[in-house]
Amino acid sequence: MAATTGHESGPEHAPGRLMRIGEAAERVGLSIRTIRHYEEAGLIVPSARSEGGFRLYTEPDLDRLAVVKRMKPLGFTLEEMRDLLTVLDALDTATGADRTGLLDRLVTFHTAATTRVTALRDQLAMAEGFAGTLRDRLDRHGGPTR
Repeated sequence: MAATTGHESGPEHAPGRLMRIGEAAERVGLSIRTIRHYEEAGLIVPSARSEGGFRLYTEPDLDRLAVVKRMKPLGFTLEEMRDLLTVLDALDTATGADRTGLLDRLVTFHTAATTRVTALRDQLAMAEGFAGTLRDRLDRHGGPTR
């Protein structure tokens, strides 16, 4: 299932609804082990615990996990992820110079993400070129047509 965007409606996506870690993992597309790792790293804190001690998550918790999930393939460190989440959390209530400083930090993250996406596109283009070269060799030598 895709990560939540916070725009879904209906009781199954109600903002205050609590869900166990298994459902959270399924909704965001991460493993339970990964979510526990992110919790240990301080990136996510369950909104509540059940009487039995089970972790309980809300839609905003899933939104945080989705941010982390998107940062991971771009090579951001856990510290950078933590920093961005802190910026995003603080932006909701910041004013004046604090808000300006947070926006500057957000611009820095945006620039880093854009740079990393460009590098990944370049790597993908190189990999596709290599695969094409191999396909040409197979075609030239009568190899399988998979």
